[in-house]
Amino acid sequence: MTLSAGSARTVLEEACAIAGFDPAHAEPVRIAENEIWRLPGQHVIVRIARPGQAAPTQREVRVARWLAENNVPAVRLIEVPQPIEADGRPVTFWEELPPQKHGTVDDVAQLLGQLHALPAPEIELGYVDPFVRIKERLKAARTLDEADRAWLNGLHQDLVAAWAERPAGRPDCAVHGDAWPGNLVRLVGGGRMIMDLERFALGPPEWDLVSTAVRAKTTGAVTAAEYDEFCAVYGYDVTEWDGYEILAGARELRMVTYAAQHAASNPEWVAQAQLRVDCLRGRRGPRPWKWKGIM
Repeated sequence: MTLSAGSARTVLEEACAIAGFDPAHAEPVRIAENEIWRLPGQHVIVRIARPGQAAPTQREVRVARWLAENNVPAVRLIEVPQPIEADGRPVTFWEELPPQKHGTVDDVAQLLGQLHALPAPEIELGYVDPFVRIKERLKAARTLDEADRAWLNGLHQDLVAAWAERPAGRPDCAVHGDAWPGNLVRLVGGGRMIMDLERFALGPPEWDLVSTAVRAKTTGAVTAAEYDEFCAVYGYDVTEWDGYEILAGARELRMVTYAAQHAASNPEWVAQAQLRVDCLRGRRGPRPWKWKGIM
């Protein structure tokens, strides 16, 4: 459930008091599953995670420190003890970024190449789970009829089984886990930056590469020429790997269930959620399909 800005502000004020920041003029940046606040004049961004997310938040802090130690351009923590718990919710404090825009395929390839080249970190990351929260999203997808939900549940089970038996690929490394251009961005003044460390894990680098491949082969958001550039910059085409269809299927399922979950609380997204289901079920012709962004 999304909390109101008012209830989030109570958590914000408690956390800021502990960390030594002034929340008086705090501005909400995004109030959703995770609340993001800006502290004007202090160059601080405050991130309030969902209740029960203490362990993932602690991992996110470990990842941020590891990336800083390895000089990877990524969001940086403010130097205060963290995460902080306020009203049962984990809170972290980050350096405010300069203006940025979505990364290009070149930006994404460059940043992933730099990340994947690092030795596997000694910090505890956990192993990547391509199906995290799929069951919860399907339960929440009340705009879909029972037949479609049953079919998606069956697809989920098939993909989980296929993932367990996937062909061998490149050596495991630290992966971002949600490597799309909104998280691997270009700074307006120059440079690139990795954002949103929530899904970092140990796993196959192919999982990160599939995000761009799916945007080219499934949704059509990336042109053929752009995808060729992505492969040239990174130095590998994940679609040529025997396990591509499995990971692409998992990524598509995530995109479908994400839309379906949010359609249950926003009528604006009902048609898009149903379109995505129809595409997977073969009702809308072959890929690539034209899927619009959600949120």
